[in-house]
Amino acid sequence: MKIAVLPGDGIGPEIVAEAVKVLQVLDLPLELESAPVGGAAFEAAGHPLPDATLALAKASDAILFGAVGDWKYDTLDRPLRPEQAILGLRKHLGLFANFRPAICYEQLVGASSLKPELISGLDILIIRELTGDIYFGQPRGRRTAADGHFPGAEEAFDTMRYSRPEIERIAHVAFQAARKRSKRVTSVDKANVLETFQFWKDVVTEVGREYPDVELDHMYVDNAAMQLVKAPKRFDVVVTGNMFGDILSDEASMLTGSIGMLPSASLNDRNQGLYEPSHGSAPDIAGKGVANPLATILSAAMMLRFSLQQPEAADRIESAVQAVLAQGLRTADIHSEGTTRVGTRAMGDAVVAALSSSKTKATIKG
Repeated sequence: MKIAVLPGDGIGPEIVAEAVKVLQVLDLPLELESAPVGGAAFEAAGHPLPDATLALAKASDAILFGAVGDWKYDTLDRPLRPEQAILGLRKHLGLFANFRPAICYEQLVGASSLKPELISGLDILIIRELTGDIYFGQPRGRRTAADGHFPGAEEAFDTMRYSRPEIERIAHVAFQAARKRSKRVTSVDKANVLETFQFWKDVVTEVGREYPDVELDHMYVDNAAMQLVKAPKRFDVVVTGNMFGDILSDEASMLTGSIGMLPSASLNDRNQGLYEPSHGSAPDIAGKGVANPLATILSAAMMLRFSLQQPEAADRIESAVQAVLAQGLRTADIHSEGTTRVGTRAMGDAVVAALSSSKTKATIKG
């Protein structure tokens, strides 16, 4: 089982290192090969997604990804900015379905900004369509306005678009996921304003008729944002477009106490996947050893479950994370009175210690 390890920028190398340590103590035949991506790749090869890195990703069963981006690259032309690496990987690998679970561990109820009764037992799965919408729609760019309120003025424009097959496939993913959970899907749109999302709503409704055992409701995105903080446990599976999913999943992450706890998986139709924490590169704390590695470690568990077909190993990692939290160990983002504050490496070591010390079969190249 071959894993491409792409640490990236900022805290990426620190948190990925801890996830790799966890994978290495599992008794599994894993081959891990590392490569630069993002700003690190730009520095090394002049492009955020070099051909060699892309080739490695395509040849691997799964990708363990850290984070990309740094303020010092903000002046680069957009095609050369670190964030283009993740967009490029999604496009070239066809990673259309993004899974972002928002689970509030009982040990972290106090870390959430919401009242305990609102988030205790919270378990939401947000499924975000990942390769369409305004992020990839064409045409886009800058031009001189020919009409509008200020003709002749400089303007910028992007295109929001979805095709029927794009909506159908992500809807099927959502309904199939719901069948393994509480059999409820909420489709989030802005059908009252945007033609794109009236079409989205119509197609999701059609697909929903193929799943009579799953309850479907529709919600405008502004209401969904409000309900996530008002009554989050009303949701089970949420399916939505690329931009709305980007925003809502970050909002949902804070229900759990910290975005540092939120893993994610991005899959194509072959179950090849890219696994990464939902947070960014956090260059302000890079190198300080204070970042929370648990989202990356939990992303590695998702990788074992979805792409590598190793559900027992995934369960072991998730149980180890819960055991560490039960011990009262916390990184700075989830620390509270009465718990023990630890750094990035110590948290990774604690998860490793909670796993059995079986001899690893993993090898690392690069």
